[in-house]
Amino acid sequence: MHPDDPQLNQRFQSAIRWARQAGAHTLNHFQRDTYQISRKADGSPVTQADRETEELLRELIIAQFPDDGIIGEEFPERPGTTSYRWILDPIDGTKSFISGVPLYGTLVAVQSDQRSVIGVLEIPALDERVYAAAGLGAWHVRHDSTPRRVHVADGSELSNGLLLTSDFQGWVKRGAGSTWQQLDAASWFARTWGDCYGYLLVATGRALAMIDPQLNIWDAAAVQIVIQEAGGRFTDWQGRERIDSGDAIGANSLVIEEILAVTRGVRREA
Repeated sequence: MHPDDPQLNQRFQSAIRWARQAGAHTLNHFQRDTYQISRKADGSPVTQADRETEELLRELIIAQFPDDGIIGEEFPERPGTTSYRWILDPIDGTKSFISGVPLYGTLVAVQSDQRSVIGVLEIPALDERVYAAAGLGAWHVRHDSTPRRVHVADGSELSNGLLLTSDFQGWVKRGAGSTWQQLDAASWFARTWGDCYGYLLVATGRALAMIDPQLNIWDAAAVQIVIQEAGGRFTDWQGRERIDSGDAIGANSLVIEEILAVTRGVRREA
C-alpha cells in the first residue's frame, strides 16, 4: 500500500487516537476494586473493563467508518463491505491487568484485503505506545514526546540478547516445554515480560526476540505490522507470515531463523 494513500492515513491517525482513548478508559478500573473477574470457557479471565473498552472502540469505528468490518476478542464479528477490517484486543494481558501489573496493552489493527496494514500497541499504565502503518515505519512515543522511529535490535544470535515469552504454562499446554528450555539455554537471558509488551520491546530494540506458543489473531494482527515496519519479521512457528496459526515469533531476520530451526519440528498438540 502506498504511504500517501489517504484511506490508509485516515485510518492510521484514527487508530492511534482511539487506541490511546481506549487505553485511558482501562485506567478507570486498573488497580481499583471496580470490576468483577469471570472466566471464559478456556479458563482465561475477562473483566467488565475488557468489554467496556471494546464497546468504546467499536462505537468510535462505526461512527467514522461504518462500512468497515470489525473483529474483536469480546464480541461477535461485524462484517463489512469495504476492503478494511479492524481487529481489536481491548486488554491484551488481562492476567497482568487483574494483578495490577502495568504491562498490559490495548491493541488496534487494521487489515486491507486480509493483510495487516496498521497496528497500534498502546501500554496505558506506562503511557507508552508503538505504532506502524505499511510503508510508514514504526514509531515509539512515551507520554507526549515527539514520535521516534524505531528498529529491531541487530543482534545476530540469541546469545546476544534478551528472549521473551508470555508464560511457561502455555509451553506446557502446547507440549513444548523442552522447546522452551532449548531456546532459553541458547539465549543470553530470558524473561516473561510478555503479551504485547514483549513485542513492543522487540520493536524498539530492547529485546531480541519474543515467542508465543499460543495466541489468537487479535493478539497478533497489530503486532505483525509493527514488527515488520521496525525491520523485523513476524511469523508462525513454521516461518509463515500469518496471524492465524495460533503461535508466533517476532525478531530480526537472523535470530528468527535460529528460532525457527528449533520450532519448525514442533507439532501442535493443543
